[in-house]
Amino acid sequence: MSEATVQARPGGRSARVRAAVHRAVGELLAEEPAEALTIPAIAARAGVHATTVYRRWGSVAQLLGDVATSRFSGDVVVPDTGSLAGDLERWMGDVATDLADPDVLALMRATIGSGPAGGSACTVDRHAQLGAIIERERARGGKVPSVERAIDALLGPLYYRAIFGGEPASSEWARGLVATLLAAIQV
Repeated sequence: MSEATVQARPGGRSARVRAAVHRAVGELLAEEPAEALTIPAIAARAGVHATTVYRRWGSVAQLLGDVATSRFSGDVVVPDTGSLAGDLERWMGDVATDLADPDVLALMRATIGSGPAGGSACTVDRHAQLGAIIERERARGGKVPSVERAIDALLGPLYYRAIFGGEPASSEWARGLVATLLAAIQV
């Protein structure tokens, strides 16, 4: 067979199993506390054998990390409004809306509680998005905070409120964090 006739499979059994297992995790988290998640329960809900799940993910913590990484990658678009304030306000509003979803919160809490790598699986894409917004403004010649300072000022309070607070922050409240950060870097 020549190289020209070889085609990659766009899905197949592996993609179907991954989708079914990810869906099963979401459904179970919506129905039960995270402590009730077990590989046999997830496998049964997904319609696959438990050894398939063990072989691919190894543990509930690794599976939750994969589900969270998949869920939090690319679901919030990095805006380009032409200004740092506009970009951050729109982005923070979108992130706050995402964090207000009960299913998202259940996944975040379960993933964070599953082990040391859990928090990273929930935030790595957000950090990259924030870094892209700041770098774009830097390229435009604007005054920008460090990515670390922006994470502390914007995502820290937003995630704290979502995970530990009684109810998630509103989009308006999240956008207010932007004004506070931008006022601090103008000093």
